Amino acid sequence: MTTINSARILILATDGYERSELRVPLDQLTAKGADVKIASLETRPIKSWDEKDWGDTVAVDLTVDQVRVEDFDALVIPGGQINPDLLRKEEKAVQLVRDFVKSGKVVAAVCHGPWLLVEADALRGLKATSYASIKTDMKNAGADWRDEPVVTDKGIITSRQPSDLDAFVAKIVEEVEEGRHERRAA
Repeated sequence: MTTINSARILILATDGYERSELRVPLDQLTAKGADVKIASLETRPIKSWDEKDWGDTVAVDLTVDQVRVEDFDALVIPGGQINPDLLRKEEKAVQLVRDFVKSGKVVAAVCHGPWLLVEADALRGLKATSYASIKTDMKNAGADWRDEPVVTDKGIITSRQPSDLDAFVAKIVEEVEEGRHERRAA
């Protein structure tokens, strides 16, 4: 079992991530002692979307190509409309999600972030949630969609929106400390 203060967590994001949906998990998980890294498509800093305009940037630690799933205990996918839409068009980002799902490690996505889980075919037969506007996408991908702050099924954590972030991060901590989960490969 991995304790959160020894966990290595990867956040997958690119330009247009919802600021709070990256910053809150990054800050809270780091404060609990986790080693949190940011992966993106390129090594340059990525820019957030903060409610109605571009926000601040965050440094990227490694590219998707450099990620080794075995080096991490969990994957976190922030939302925003732009970030997951750009990432789901990149096969290497989608394959990274598939690899995490296949590994049985914790995979957590919030807001529009579950679009990557849809693209990776990781939700079929699982309970899940998301931002309400992608509910139909989730159902069409085979998810049993729920309107709840946080839904977890076989170590895949989904959450709806920024107001649910404290519960989302608490569930990430709980699931990381539980360890690997048995699930079908994406």
